[in-house]
Amino acid sequence: MSIEFTATVLGSARIGPNRELKKAVESYWAGTLDAPALESVARTLRENTWRELVAAGLDSVPVNTFSYYDHVLDTAVMLGALPERVRIIDSELDRYFAAARGNETVAPLEMTKWFDTNYHYLVPEISPATTFSLHPEKVLAELEEARALDVPARPVVVGPVTFLLLSKAVGSSAPLLDRLDEILPLYAELLTNLADAGAEWVQLDEPALVADRTQSEIDCAKKAYDYLSAVSTRPAILLASYFGDLGAALPVLAATGIEGLSIDLTVPGTVEHVAVVPALASKHIVAGVVDGRNIWRSDLDKALATLASLLGSAGTLAVSSSCSLLHVPYTLDGETDIVDPLRSWLAFGTEKVAEVSVLARALRHGTESVSAELEQARTALETRRTDPRLHDAAVRARLEAGITVDRTAAEERRRAQAVRLDLPSLPTTTIGSYPQTTQIRLARAALRTGEIDDAEYVSRMQSEIADVVALQENIGLDVLVHGEPERNDMVQYFAEQLSGFAATSNGWVQSYGSRCVRPPILYGDVSRPKPMTVHWSEYAQSLTDKPVKGMLTGPVTILAWSFVRDDIPLAESAAQIALAIRDETIDLEGAGIRIVQVDEPALRELLPLRSKDTAAYLEWAVRSFKISTSGVSDDTQIHTHLCYSEFGEIIDAIVDLDADVTSIEAARSHMEVLDDLNSVGFDLGVGPGVYDIHSPRVPSVDEITESLRAALKAVPAERLWVNPDCGLKTRGVAEVERSLRNMVQAAAALR
Repeated sequence: MSIEFTATVLGSARIGPNRELKKAVESYWAGTLDAPALESVARTLRENTWRELVAAGLDSVPVNTFSYYDHVLDTAVMLGALPERVRIIDSELDRYFAAARGNETVAPLEMTKWFDTNYHYLVPEISPATTFSLHPEKVLAELEEARALDVPARPVVVGPVTFLLLSKAVGSSAPLLDRLDEILPLYAELLTNLADAGAEWVQLDEPALVADRTQSEIDCAKKAYDYLSAVSTRPAILLASYFGDLGAALPVLAATGIEGLSIDLTVPGTVEHVAVVPALASKHIVAGVVDGRNIWRSDLDKALATLASLLGSAGTLAVSSSCSLLHVPYTLDGETDIVDPLRSWLAFGTEKVAEVSVLARALRHGTESVSAELEQARTALETRRTDPRLHDAAVRARLEAGITVDRTAAEERRRAQAVRLDLPSLPTTTIGSYPQTTQIRLARAALRTGEIDDAEYVSRMQSEIADVVALQENIGLDVLVHGEPERNDMVQYFAEQLSGFAATSNGWVQSYGSRCVRPPILYGDVSRPKPMTVHWSEYAQSLTDKPVKGMLTGPVTILAWSFVRDDIPLAESAAQIALAIRDETIDLEGAGIRIVQVDEPALRELLPLRSKDTAAYLEWAVRSFKISTSGVSDDTQIHTHLCYSEFGEIIDAIVDLDADVTSIEAARSHMEVLDDLNSVGFDLGVGPGVYDIHSPRVPSVDEITESLRAALKAVPAERLWVNPDCGLKTRGVAEVERSLRNMVQAAAALR
């Protein structure tokens, strides 16, 4: 009989509070750290995390949430589902990293966003030749490691239905759920292995079930959990859902033989759904009342009321985060630049675990046992509600007055831009950023510590810009960029210059692999006190006769890659940010910049998980982009950039953006997006990425030429641009130069 627990989280961050894993993994890739030393860093991070969770009062601790790169890739390894092309690599660890990021000879797996978050996962490739087999060594080793420390360990594994729904079929058009019968026996074997190793509970993550699902897909979920719950020797099964409401799948899953369900109760309407499912009366409900995706302090009184409303519906009840804490920074400790009252409004990972513990104690021992914590939360919430910085009357009045968002017809703009820009066929460019060298990082650190003043910093950045402009001219690119040496991050850079935002000093979260970001905190109304990028672009343009793109981040992406306020609609925040970006585009044009790129790589990731909410989202998302870009003249060319998304779902919105040129991720997906664009009559400029910048491999001229030939079958030459998939910030200088020279050579040959 399983032992019910009372306080937990669904997962935890794994990069280390000071990005220890990032640094160790990158050292391993560079050859300066060997595999045993890398594993030593990993083990220390795991053990420290588990001990901290136990010390905070959790009586069930998730394990197997650690990963060197990505938990979906880990699941593919566990099921023997790595693609054939990586199997030639003898080292298990190097094979893993080759699947994740490729090497000189092996192309990596495709990457896309994890539901509507800013985390990227690797998309498993399942072909008719894929033969599944169980490889449970990692999860069993971490379970053994945790039990040796007397940690009440609950192994966490991506569930079978979500694994197949998130994978990509290769060489077959049959639904991957048709392969469910092949992997269910492996999951059953895994459950028995875990039980034999001492696990009392296992958490099977099925977040795919909160999106729109067909009846057939829900039937597959029922089949899977009927099968797994019938395994004779196994731990109790906790089926974990998050990011949304299970909807029609909830009663179906509750009717299976699983012992527990984790439900995201931060999503409106989920409490009411739980109350009308009688089968939950015999289940252990893990109530996700602490928001695991955002950084605001919980309303503990509201959370307790939610928990109380479930007492009559659940067999037993535990308090939890709504999802893994992978999506929030580790702790507020050390964030000395964030001062009260803002600091008192926040809860990072450590603080969220403390909230879970407080709520669990209140359920067990009554609210009197946590009266001080409840009062502290009430005070913080009240100061936030009444803070005058949350509302800017001038910004709101400007929006209420109305903004014109339509430009003249695309054909008229195209003619005006052709005269002003005079570009060749198949113009070559890059997406924006160039490698962030050691010199750039040292200069930024020296400015931060006061070692150099603003004038010296500007001088150093101008030197970097001059080098990048000269390199691009030498390579032969047609449209240049200034390289963005002054930018720490494409969102944080703007947030630090906009009112209504706050930045963290160590609030790192994992975006993918070793890539970490520090999302800014949007806490109030947004405005632009002064120009943010104009002087950098103006300086770069002064160095060359070729056009230099002004580089901006769009309002949807700034929202998606920030921790957003939860007291007004996202649409309202997007419009406020769009006004600030609009002012910047107009000032760039006034400074002589002929091309302005407003990047919206996050347009797809904010798409609601339920189709009923899609139209409203796309309406305000597209409008915010058009607010940003519609203030310039016809002969100023507007570009945008989209990356690592399933674009088919938003293809009409891409058309509606009305950008003169759209550069778009296409290398890993082999130009598939072009067919989607053609299907809706897209007739504007498009730059499908011809090589993958998330891999260290340098593409050959022949490889890029082949990609361009494929693109030309779908897009006429007069509309086709040539560019990499994304910015080059994370790449090395030497590989970037080689890759771009090959790209320019391929474009020249096809001209």
